[in-house]
Amino acid sequence: MKHDLLLVIGYCFLMTSSIASSDSTLEYDYYRDSCPHAPQIIRSTLRRIYHRNSTVVPAILRLVFHDCFIQGCDASVLLDRTVFMGSEKDTLPNQSLRGFDHIDVMKTELENACPGVVSCADLLVVAARESVVLAGGPFYPVHTGRKDSDHSYPEISYELPSPLDDHSTTVARFASRGFSQKETVTLLGAHSTGMIHCKFFERRLYKFGGTDQPDPSLDPEFAELLRSVCNNTQAESQSESSSPSPSASPAPSPSTKSDQERSMKMDYEGTGSGFGTLYYRGLLQGKGILFVDQQLLAGEETANWVRQYASDVSMFYRDFAQVMMKLSSIQVLTGQSGEVRTNCREVSSSLW
Repeated sequence: MKHDLLLVIGYCFLMTSSIASSDSTLEYDYYRDSCPHAPQIIRSTLRRIYHRNSTVVPAILRLVFHDCFIQGCDASVLLDRTVFMGSEKDTLPNQSLRGFDHIDVMKTELENACPGVVSCADLLVVAARESVVLAGGPFYPVHTGRKDSDHSYPEISYELPSPLDDHSTTVARFASRGFSQKETVTLLGAHSTGMIHCKFFERRLYKFGGTDQPDPSLDPEFAELLRSVCNNTQAESQSESSSPSPSASPAPSPSTKSDQERSMKMDYEGTGSGFGTLYYRGLLQGKGILFVDQQLLAGEETANWVRQYASDVSMFYRDFAQVMMKLSSIQVLTGQSGEVRTNCREVSSSLW
C-alpha cells in the first residue's frame, strides 16, 4: 500500500511539476518499442546483485550523483582512461567510487536482450532509482532517452561537493547546478545509506580547526564512538605527531583492521531505521558523520529543512523523489547528440 501511494505521488509530480533544467525530449517509457523489458532487466539484475552484495546500493547512488553533477547525466564517469582521453575515475573526488563492475553486469544483460539500444546514461539513472527503493526510499518515475557522452571531463571533477565543505561552499556548489538550499538538504539525504571511511571525517575527531579539541558541533559521545572505529587510522597519524590527543583511546596495530572495519555505516542504527529518518534526526543531535552534513545546521534555511525532514518522513520522500528526477534530467544528451555505448567503459571505436 505504501509503495503504491508513493508510486501515485511520483506520477503526480511527473505530470504537474515543472523542472526547469530537464530536457523536453526525454520521455517516460522511451524504450517501450525498442526494448520494452529494459526497466525490468535493470531491476531484476540489480536485485540479484543486491542479495549477494548490499553495498551496490550506495555505490550506484554515488555514481549517478558524480556523473550528473559534472556535465549532466551522460555516463561520462564510467569511461576508462585511454591514450586520447583522461578519465574522471582517476581524479581525487572520484577515486573512492565503486560499482563499475555492477554496471557492466547490468549492461551485459541489456545488450543480450536489446543490442545497441539502451544507453549507459539511462541504465545508470534507472539503476539509481531502483537503488533508492532497495534502500527503503521512494519510487519515482524516470524519463529516458539519454545518449552517452563520447568525452570524459576529469578537468572539472574538482567542482564536485566535498565531505569537508562548509555550509557556504556546499550551498554555492549546489547552486551552480541549479539546486536551491532546500534541494541541497534533500539530496544530501542520500547519505542515509552506505559506508564512510574514516579518512573522510577523522579530522573532526582530533585537533579540529587547528585546536586540540574535536569539532564542537559533534556530540561528544558520538565522537568517542567514531574514534573507536577509527583508532587504527589515528594511530598512524599519531605516530607522525609529537602531541597525540589525550582523549584518543589506545590504538591497536594499524594492520589489525581492514578498510571496511575502519569505516562507519551511515545507517549505524540498522537498516530498519528508515531512509532519511536517522540522517536528519542525527544531525539535530550532533551525530552527522560528515562535516558537510553537520554544516547543514549552520544556515537558517537549511537547518529549517533538516528539522522538517526529521519530523516528516513523507515530506522528505516526496521532495527526494522530485529532486532525483531533477538531478537525472540535468543537461542531458538526446537525439543526434552523443551515442549509445555497447560497453559503458569505452566510446564507440568509430569516433576515434
